Parts: sequence; C-alpha cells; structure tokens
Amino acid sequence: MQDELTAAIAEDLGIKDLPPGQQQELIAQFGEVALKAATLAILGKLAEGKRDEFTRIAGTGDASALKAFLDREVPEHEEIAKAAVAEEVKRFKDFKITDAGSAA
Repeated sequence: MQDELTAAIAEDLGIKDLPPGQQQELIAQFGEVALKAATLAILGKLAEGKRDEFTRIAGTGDASALKAFLDREVPEHEEIAKAAVAEEVKRFKDFKITDAGSAA
C-alpha cells in the first residue's frame, strides 16, 4: 500500500522517473511544505482570537480535538486544506518545469 501511495504521489508531482531515494526525499520535503501551506490557509480563515486556541490544541497532539475545533470554527477547513495542497502541487510542477527549462 505504501509503495502504491508513493508511486501515485510521485506521478502527481511529475517525479516518477527519478530514483526511488530521490522520490522519497522530494515527497517528504513536499509534504512539509504542503502541510505548512494548508495550516497557514486555515489559520487565515480563523478569527484573530481563535488562533491562540488553535495553537494550544495543536500543541497537545490531540488530532480529534483539533478536528472538532476546526469543524466548529472553520467548517470548510478540509476544502481549504485540499485547495492549498493542490496549489502547492501546481507550484512544484511549475518550478520543476521552469528549473528544467533553465538547465537546458
């Protein structure tokens, strides 16, 4: 299952022709960037006074409490996160194409 997921992500990112080790490294780096982008997009939708509460709950590591908080405060948080990740995929692909073009 993990190999299939990695292969699907590599396909989406356009890095399937790279060696497996490079794919894993890029996917890990991309995951961090995508998570930060999704978090920032959601934080941008939170009311100013709720951001501290978000940080506090996130710091506990309680995923169910964080989801309950977001469901209540930003009902569309899943769509916002998906859109932010999709935008990061697009940026990654655009960068990869631009970078490949400048290397030619």
